[in-house]
Amino acid sequence: MGSGNPIVSLEDVVIGYETESPLVSIPNLEISPGEIVAIAGPSGIGKSTLLGTIAGLIRPISGSIKVCGAEIPSKPLRGALGYIPQKLGLVRHASVRHNVMLGARAGTNDRKERKERVTNAIQQMGLEEKSREPIRRLSGGQQRRVATARTLAQRPRLILADEFLSELDEETLAMVLESVTSYVKENNSALIVVEHDISRAKSMANRLLVIDDGRVNPFITKPKAVVLNS
Repeated sequence: MGSGNPIVSLEDVVIGYETESPLVSIPNLEISPGEIVAIAGPSGIGKSTLLGTIAGLIRPISGSIKVCGAEIPSKPLRGALGYIPQKLGLVRHASVRHNVMLGARAGTNDRKERKERVTNAIQQMGLEEKSREPIRRLSGGQQRRVATARTLAQRPRLILADEFLSELDEETLAMVLESVTSYVKENNSALIVVEHDISRAKSMANRLLVIDDGRVNPFITKPKAVVLNS
């Protein structure tokens, strides 16, 4: 793991949609450069809500969240945060290349560099033959690879990924995971991923957060898990 200031910092954070029925309480959490953190737990417990709150899309009920030094829900530095939501947010009528270019545009104003980023990201995801295809013609797994390529082309300091490995066969999954984890390590970035498969979450992550009905345990490193109070 890298050194330096935390990429993500949460203090006395309560998340949810209604004050009377919060989903998750987090007294303190810091994620450092180079870390990969997986979030697991039962369906509907608040995993995606936590990710969306860190992304600044959902206001916390209370507490302080900082991402790349910026107080959420205000935006971090342009291009610093890359988000792969469950519904992906792709432009369905546009091509693979156009969608990946949207990520590159968020990351740099240099036209030559944008083109290089797009080409490299498409190659990393094995989508060269699909680069001119509209998103609507792709399979679910191919669309997830496009969303991942879009984020890699952006080159963010923090990647938030909501079950981005679903719908992928084992060979493709290994390729996608290797590309993303290598990016994090090489660039001293951070990855927070919601993952329903506990064994896979443990194998990919430095730390595992399990959202359950239990108390908040002291923060423990791999292979043990932290239980976040809900």
